[in-house]
Amino acid sequence: MLMIPGPTPVPEKVLLAMAQRPIGHRSGDFSKIIAEINDRLKWLHQTKNEVLSLNVSGTGAMEAGIINFLSPGDRVLVGVNGKFGDRWAQIAETFGLDTIRISAEWGDPLDTEEFRTHLEGDTNKEIKAVIITHSETSTGVLNDLETINKYIKAHGTALSIVDAVTSLGAYDLPIDDLGLDVVASGSQKGYMIPPGLGFICVSDKAWEAYKTCKFPRFYMDLGKYKKANLKASSPFTPPVNLMYGLQAALQMMEREGLESIFSRHQRLTSATRAGVQALGLKLFAADDCASTAVTAVEPAPIGAEDIRKIMSSKYNIALAGGQDHFKGKIFRIGHLGFVSDRDILAGIACLEATLIELGHDIKPQAGVKAAAAVLA
Repeated sequence: MLMIPGPTPVPEKVLLAMAQRPIGHRSGDFSKIIAEINDRLKWLHQTKNEVLSLNVSGTGAMEAGIINFLSPGDRVLVGVNGKFGDRWAQIAETFGLDTIRISAEWGDPLDTEEFRTHLEGDTNKEIKAVIITHSETSTGVLNDLETINKYIKAHGTALSIVDAVTSLGAYDLPIDDLGLDVVASGSQKGYMIPPGLGFICVSDKAWEAYKTCKFPRFYMDLGKYKKANLKASSPFTPPVNLMYGLQAALQMMEREGLESIFSRHQRLTSATRAGVQALGLKLFAADDCASTAVTAVEPAPIGAEDIRKIMSSKYNIALAGGQDHFKGKIFRIGHLGFVSDRDILAGIACLEATLIELGHDIKPQAGVKAAAAVLA
């Protein structure tokens, strides 16, 4: 049972769809599948712009989003308050961008005022982009993208480049209403399918920047993907069977409806956090910046890896560990994608049993009662 922030559980309907025999990716029948997928991706992203599908992970989608709209030496602001913010800063630095890190402690949200100060002080319009991790998967923090984006819009020149890898499909992110420029995500998260596809939604403003971008690119040239998208095709060979799965998953999501998807994720987040707190464990991120995709827990003095080991070996539940300097100090509970009330109750019950086995003094059924009260 996967209770990690990715890969996430895959519905049986999606698995069966992927078990079909592949067909020619240049055939008329497959073109119809691409056309359907493209329409539903726009629905999920709440946009009229093209949403491009690449054969990459979320990291690949973010890299493509950086190298298609910027040029060597461009100045960028990068929010860093976890593993993935740090990764985007490293990518920007690797490509020779003039990278300004706006940092916060792991577990804390980014300070929106720091972005305002930098952007308002940039009278010469030298800042070309602001790169933000919306849901910082490594810590369970949801950064205030809406406020930061207002400052980007007021700047007028800078593009917003957003890592929505664990927020797209788990949090209401109306891309067109917000006017976001480049939004990247990955298939193994809220999309409910296995890893292998990355998605990028691109605004008209970003496409204008594309025309003057000086980074060399070929396979990651998003112009080729846009051209193919408009013809319900792909510039290179797509993962046909993964596309079958994506088609089925998007159909399931549309039947559930956006409002229901977002409210379900918020309900599961609240239940998870209530259950964890009732067990006497410390939440790593505060309530006002809690991700609806993953909850990070700081269990000291109990060892995070001891908890993960028993949860896996005895109850067959996979929890995610801490990353970098928080390895062994926190564990993370994923609750995005194909996840239900029952899954959260089962996970909290097994976590409670694990803590009892490790000698943690708690009231019987405290976690389950707290989670169930939220779900009720």
